[in-house]
Amino acid sequence: MTKILSTTKSLATTKTKRNTALLAASASAVVLTLTAPLAASAAQAAPAASAAATAPLDWTKCEGQAPGSRQECATLDVPMDHAHPEGKKIEIAISRVPSEKPAARRGALLLIPGGPGGSSINDPSGKGQELPRSVRDAYDLIGFDPRGLGRSTPVDCGFEHADLASTSLRPWTAPDGSVTGNMATAKRLSDACARNGGELMRHISTADNARDIDRIRAALGEERLSAWAVSYGTYVGAVYSRLFPHRTDRIVLDSNDDPDPRRVGRNWLAAHEQGVEDTFPEFAAWASAPGHDYRLADTAAEVRPLFLRLAARLDREPIPWRGANPAVLNGNVLRQAMLTAMADPDDFPDLARLMLGAQKGELPPAPQAPPEKALQNSLAVGSATLCNDVAWPTSPAVYQKGVTESRAKYPLTAGMPRNAMLCAAWPFRPKEPAVRVTDRGPSNILLVQNERDPNTPLSGALKLREALGRRAVMVTVDATGHDVYLANGNACGDRTVTRFLATGKRPGQDMYCG
Repeated sequence: MTKILSTTKSLATTKTKRNTALLAASASAVVLTLTAPLAASAAQAAPAASAAATAPLDWTKCEGQAPGSRQECATLDVPMDHAHPEGKKIEIAISRVPSEKPAARRGALLLIPGGPGGSSINDPSGKGQELPRSVRDAYDLIGFDPRGLGRSTPVDCGFEHADLASTSLRPWTAPDGSVTGNMATAKRLSDACARNGGELMRHISTADNARDIDRIRAALGEERLSAWAVSYGTYVGAVYSRLFPHRTDRIVLDSNDDPDPRRVGRNWLAAHEQGVEDTFPEFAAWASAPGHDYRLADTAAEVRPLFLRLAARLDREPIPWRGANPAVLNGNVLRQAMLTAMADPDDFPDLARLMLGAQKGELPPAPQAPPEKALQNSLAVGSATLCNDVAWPTSPAVYQKGVTESRAKYPLTAGMPRNAMLCAAWPFRPKEPAVRVTDRGPSNILLVQNERDPNTPLSGALKLREALGRRAVMVTVDATGHDVYLANGNACGDRTVTRFLATGKRPGQDMYCG
């Protein structure tokens, strides 16, 4: 969700926990159903195209890497349009840290990032080094910039600076709930992508990413590929496992998206409704507990109405906020800060500090924004992915109805999860139906999911678990936050994932880590 979305924090953070990746939780989709014959033909045709002869990768020192780093980098040429593999090529940037014990090496572990619009190019020497030694011994750790992003052949929509504001990353409504402004924004942003994005903008989708991954596998010389996928990456991993089932080895899907091919993206955005409802009580309990400097209320029951009153007041009376974009703290900026904080309990103090400052009229320093070039690039890739995967409704009435219902039932998110993103005005039709995830293929997938996750809630993960059927086992973790393994999960969940990656031993059935 996840997702134009995650937040500017995901690009600016230096924390080692999983990057929520821009666009990772907002997204929308509509009614393109992949019939069984179409799914079968896609699954059969794509591997044939991907099996084309691949030149060996030329591994070199990575640009800007730290002294002593073992990470290496290479580029791989892939078709811009996989339907025409002999046509124009684009570059995919790849990185690796080789196995620390070649005698124990099993293969390659691909780190599939969230987003869409996220990267794992630095992860082999970053979060990959947090993996237990048994996993680092067993695999070369592989990262990459998905097509259109970073050091791969890039795209850019040339959005205006105001459109990079924190409240623009998700479609927050006007204070009165009107979607008129959101529809105008969708048209302006989609026009910018059509005008500035170039031909590649039409060829960035989840299915394209999955086919690129199989090109990466072939270039690595691996018969089968293992993967650790997070957030939106779980959908990429599931689609790869559907299109190339017998090229998969051990697949971990961490913080899982609803794979419904009719509403890919839109369901991810809508998931914030329940995800925030699941998670906010944990914040309320923390914010009402004695013993820290950011206590907001005497009881947990008081925190929710306090937040809603404060957001409503800021809708009416924004407070100037120097250095922020936008340069005010209004109700939607507060709601976006809440959504960001719910993804990681370590960030609860940031939200409480902001709420206390707003009550006193003394705001803390504005968070540092990520570099604009990186944000522009990530937003362009995320937008293209969400809008090319499936068609979105174009009628304002569809969004207005959803927003009105959502505001009444889920006031914390104020209708945003049912609102229009730029896909509502996207000028290109999807090239193909979204891939339907099924249970066809080897039983080699492990899902791991927190009970309380604002971006990819348990309700969506259960739908992916159902779609995968006999192929998967799911570990549900009694924990709060987005991203589970080695991040916001617990020791039981971490042990289960590590054991599967290192030894192939997976629970015999779905299990709960309390």
